[in-house]
Amino acid sequence: MSETNTVVPERDTILVVDDESMNLRLAKRMLDSNYEVVCAASHKEALDYLEKDLPALILLDLHMPEVNGIELLEQIRHIEKCKEIPAVFLTADCNRETEIQVFKAGALDYIQKPFVQDIVMERIKRILTMRKLQNNLEKEVEKRTSELQESRRKLEQLSLQVVQALATTVDAKDKYTNGHSERVAKYSKAIAQRLGKSIEEQNEIYFVALLHDIGKIGVPDTIINKTSHLTDEEFEAIKKHPGIGMGILKKISEMPNIQIGAHYHHERFDGKGYPEGLCGNNIPEIARIIAVADAYDAMTSCRSYRSGLSQQVVRAEIEKGKGRQFDPTFAEKMLELIDSDTNFEMRQDD
Repeated sequence: MSETNTVVPERDTILVVDDESMNLRLAKRMLDSNYEVVCAASHKEALDYLEKDLPALILLDLHMPEVNGIELLEQIRHIEKCKEIPAVFLTADCNRETEIQVFKAGALDYIQKPFVQDIVMERIKRILTMRKLQNNLEKEVEKRTSELQESRRKLEQLSLQVVQALATTVDAKDKYTNGHSERVAKYSKAIAQRLGKSIEEQNEIYFVALLHDIGKIGVPDTIINKTSHLTDEEFEAIKKHPGIGMGILKKISEMPNIQIGAHYHHERFDGKGYPEGLCGNNIPEIARIIAVADAYDAMTSCRSYRSGLSQQVVRAEIEKGKGRQFDPTFAEKMLELIDSDTNFEMRQDD
């Protein structure tokens, strides 16, 4: 005949603090059948126990010598691990002032002496049940929050991968500008960081910059990869890519600014850019940041008709373009990035 192991459910521990030994014995006799009861005849015994173990509930005598129940509860709350333990006062008082006093002290309830067993048991049962429900709810909230955060992280990662894939697809149309969109996004984010923008703002600028050239999908490869100078008609076709990009991206409602980089990154600070001919601060800030990052990468990258320019030459061009082609503030931040890049790593890979 096989033996079966019966699992005995763990019993909640109740700490009873009272200077009267008779009250302690009575409380233990009433509670012992349902709970593990620990008795403390003084505030010191109670604090010594709490340093080692945590009960599910504390029953505190209100009137004790040396340190009364309210003072003891205040000391208990200063113990970090004991801040949330529910406490109930034991008192023979039955006036309104006492009731106000114990609740202000942070007790969940009070039990009047002399003890009535049914009342004591029901109140303790109710408090511990509510406490367990609260703890379970908190754990469930934490679990759900963690799951939502993980889902959000995965969604953000997927979004980034999709955007990067789109950017790579665009860059692949031009064999001379491999990685252009990724570099422009990285430089734009670095400018935003130097401007003191938040992590959220930096990430938004990075996303927007990744897709600034998405409109080139609508430009024929023969024009993008042409090795000689463009005709007026071909240049007009190139100039359509900001509008094409805006048309593609404006449907992404979750990121309402995502089309700004695509639409306005060829505007100039002096108003001589395209497609709208905007000038100064009328050009969206994100686009003004991307414009200088885009120009830097275009100059330092190889083209069908020339090799990448030296960093010294590019620096001089950006300095010359401050207040004309570029927003002076953002151009200055780009110059700071150039000056910090002593090994000229900010360029297209060879």
